[in-house]
Amino acid sequence: MKHLFPVLGILLFALGGRATAADLTVAVNSPSGKPVAFAVVTWTPAGGAVIPAAEKNRAFVMAQKDVRFTPYVLAVPAGATVAFPNLDRVNHHVYSFSPVQPFQFPLYGKGKSHTMTFGRPGTVALGCNIHDSMSAYIRVVDTPYYATTGADGRVTLNVPEGAGSLAVWQPTLEAPEHQSVKNITLGKMAAAQTFSIKVRQIAPTAGQY
Repeated sequence: MKHLFPVLGILLFALGGRATAADLTVAVNSPSGKPVAFAVVTWTPAGGAVIPAAEKNRAFVMAQKDVRFTPYVLAVPAGATVAFPNLDRVNHHVYSFSPVQPFQFPLYGKGKSHTMTFGRPGTVALGCNIHDSMSAYIRVVDTPYYATTGADGRVTLNVPEGAGSLAVWQPTLEAPEHQSVKNITLGKMAAAQTFSIKVRQIAPTAGQY
């Protein structure tokens, strides 16, 4: 596969909101203006943030369909449980050797499913022991303020005002841990901010969102 190494531009806009919150919109684009998908955007207040039980208990799914994982990148809060249903007609053997959560689901067929709880923040790289072309990522975050960019390369988070860190993670981002972090202070009418990162950009595949 031919890899491109553009500089990934991220435009941040903190829009007016309530006295204690602001809407933070992040647009992730290549230098040519093309949107970049599969980037996990998180906001972590300086004093930290508690992840509500309701957020941890949401239904998170990493399916196998058309001999690929879908979605390609799944963001979940620490403590969440993810289901791994096989929607294909062929068997799969799902595994991860990532230190955050190593596991294996031995060979299982269509209509079968397994679950795994991810208690530690970090990145879980997935593979299939039967189909080497299958790969995907689960990004486990330690904040309730997160979202993943889709085909339009944009997310909007409703976050508390004040100081904190904005992080952008993408599986091919050219930075330590594939992540870039910027410390900023948000207000009701915070000015637009930008920063750039290098990434090996990959084209989204139909059905992976």
